[in-house]
Amino acid sequence: MRKLLALLKREPMLAVSLLAAALSLLITKPDITLIGSIDWHTLVTLFMMLTVLEGFKKENIFWPLIRLSQKLTSMVGISFFLIFGVFFSSMFVTNDVSLIIFVPLTILLFRAGGKEAYILPVISMENIAAVRGSLLMPFGSPQNLFLFGRSGISFGCFVLHMLPLWISSAILLSGFILLLYRKNLRETIALTANTGKTWLPERKKQRVVYLCLFALIVATIISRTTYWPVAAGIVLAAVLAFDREVLAKTDYVLLLTFLCFFVFSSQIAANETFSSFLTNAVGGHEYLWGIGLSQLISNVPASIVLYPFTENLAALLYGVDTAGLCSIIGSLASVINYRIYVRSYPDGGMRFLRVFTLISWAFFLIVAVPGYLLSQYWRF
Repeated sequence: MRKLLALLKREPMLAVSLLAAALSLLITKPDITLIGSIDWHTLVTLFMMLTVLEGFKKENIFWPLIRLSQKLTSMVGISFFLIFGVFFSSMFVTNDVSLIIFVPLTILLFRAGGKEAYILPVISMENIAAVRGSLLMPFGSPQNLFLFGRSGISFGCFVLHMLPLWISSAILLSGFILLLYRKNLRETIALTANTGKTWLPERKKQRVVYLCLFALIVATIISRTTYWPVAAGIVLAAVLAFDREVLAKTDYVLLLTFLCFFVFSSQIAANETFSSFLTNAVGGHEYLWGIGLSQLISNVPASIVLYPFTENLAALLYGVDTAGLCSIIGSLASVINYRIYVRSYPDGGMRFLRVFTLISWAFFLIVAVPGYLLSQYWRF
């Protein structure tokens, strides 16, 4: 019982999802249709992605990029490299994984170079980069993966609709970086840090396997093949054969959180009173609901809860992909960023929230209205 309570305290989103699922089962009597209403395709795809990305972290797939960062001498240059490293990598390895890779590296390099004053502004911009960079691809974030899977739209259509937000965010982020160093754009940094990470020659086979499995997962998502259980079987068999320890590190908490919110969403949709209210309230206001509800339960579960009542999928997608700019609760990636920082600076929690909120809200206030207008006039 103590371990369970400790887990729920450590993972508040899991606690919320369990409570929500339990309440929904009391509100609406469950029946056999509940099993079929759960999106097993998304859960299995997410399991494949999370497992393979754990392999990426274990095998230091991004080691060449990390080594390259240590050769930079300009603060503007290294900040562009780190922030846009998150921006571009988040499209493929999800926003939380990109932060896990680059935020600790930022703290390490800036500490070694005597530039600790810049850590909080830069990792706050890395958070924005993770939120806005990942929105371009269906597999850039869990909410994108879920909504793309349910939407039925083509991969090209999805990317085309997200491209204006992605490009404008890249331009705006560049402006934020230059604004940070406006007093001295030529400020330098001398790096001597050694990350201690490298590629082990004897692990080459594992690296090749994980890259191939990642390609398989991406192909499975984009093609929408009905043979996704076969792909899952291949991934599971390969990991068991080559690196079964990774299975113990897969984020089962996130999978269980997804499952609980699927149960909650299905049961609420099956209840005529709640379904009628949400249909009338959410329809036509998906953008605002996506941003607002995400501040209470984060954008991933908000996507699951709101999807059944959505008329304008583009508006919901734009909303939940913008929600991470409003508060630390708006996106699970932001919570991960906070955790990484307070591990290095245990007394810096409030300082993180102040800087994070200031920079994120400055970005949000610029992009919120254009995002809303685009979602209303350019639907899927």
